[in-house]
Amino acid sequence: MNAAHSAVFEAIKAAGPSRADSLARIALLARLMDSAFFIPGLNRHVGLDSIIGLVPGIGDAISAALSSYIIWEARQLGLPRWKIARMIGNVAIDTAIGAIPVAGDIFDIYFKANMRNLRIVHDHLGTPKRGPQVIDGTAVRIEER
Repeated sequence: MNAAHSAVFEAIKAAGPSRADSLARIALLARLMDSAFFIPGLNRHVGLDSIIGLVPGIGDAISAALSSYIIWEARQLGLPRWKIARMIGNVAIDTAIGAIPVAGDIFDIYFKANMRNLRIVHDHLGTPKRGPQVIDGTAVRIEER
């Protein structure tokens, strides 16, 4: 029975999630963290990064941990080290300046580290900036004009 379970898990591990699945997860998290909500007076989109960052002390650490998942996914997609370093730099800047009490909260509204990292992934993989379109579970590349 253990051999059967082992074979099933090995097959699942070998198949793994597709590149389109990884891109969808990255895009979802980046949009959730940076542009999930619209502020009418400012005409700006803000995300959970700005909202979580309002919690003193631990808020920016939680945002950095969530943002680091995008970097981990990018590494799994095979981005080179120098692009990963740029992505880490974006998150480090967002975390360091975001930790400043009031100025950091304003900075978080305008500096979208996760969307920048999503753009780096899209540029590397050659996918459209809107991400792959998924039709019936299959990723379809839409050519930009």
